[in-house]
Amino acid sequence: MRELYHLWLSPACRQVRIMLAEKQLEFELIIEKEWERRESFLKLNPAGEVPVLLEADGTVLPGSTVICEYLDEAYPEPSLLGDTALARAETRRLIMWFSTKFNVEVTENLLSEKFDKRFLGRGSPNTHAIRAGKTNIGYHLEYIGYLCERRRWLSGDNISLADITAAAHLSALDYLGDVPWDDHPGARDWYARIKSRPSLRPILADHIPGLPPPKSYANLDF
Repeated sequence: MRELYHLWLSPACRQVRIMLAEKQLEFELIIEKEWERRESFLKLNPAGEVPVLLEADGTVLPGSTVICEYLDEAYPEPSLLGDTALARAETRRLIMWFSTKFNVEVTENLLSEKFDKRFLGRGSPNTHAIRAGKTNIGYHLEYIGYLCERRRWLSGDNISLADITAAAHLSALDYLGDVPWDDHPGARDWYARIKSRPSLRPILADHIPGLPPPKSYANLDF
């Protein structure tokens, strides 16, 4: 069986987990504490970062972008990038939006400061960064609402890797209780739809020792 080396709240790892589930591909999760720099893991990925997908035939695929593009080509049904060149371009544009812009402006300011520093002993959280993340997230939630007023899903009529990428980041932040859903009903309605999909159930079942999620985290009626 294929194996996915991951960390619980890593949006990149969650992106791959949801992608695999949407493709209905079986896999085993292996927690990899990448900061330990295990020699056997570095042989799989010299960069020493998760996610890493190890296929049953021994093929090693490091990095969420590489893994997700591979999965959509190797297992084309259902297509999660799009059926036309233009559709794929729009999906990739939004993947880049959440993987880069959202990540820098929101995820790194909240998840990295509030979770990574606490659990890895990297000093006190930067309160200025946390305030910036809390301010910036509203803009992105409004953009999600804007897109969903014009489309059924973020990049078009069907769920895509753009939705998966956004959900991967927001689900990690929602675990910390940092998403102001009530202030952004359009984004909340979109997240309620993707949250109810079977591919999100394992994500919503995540419980990190010493850091329980808020009650609303796994509640479909939030």
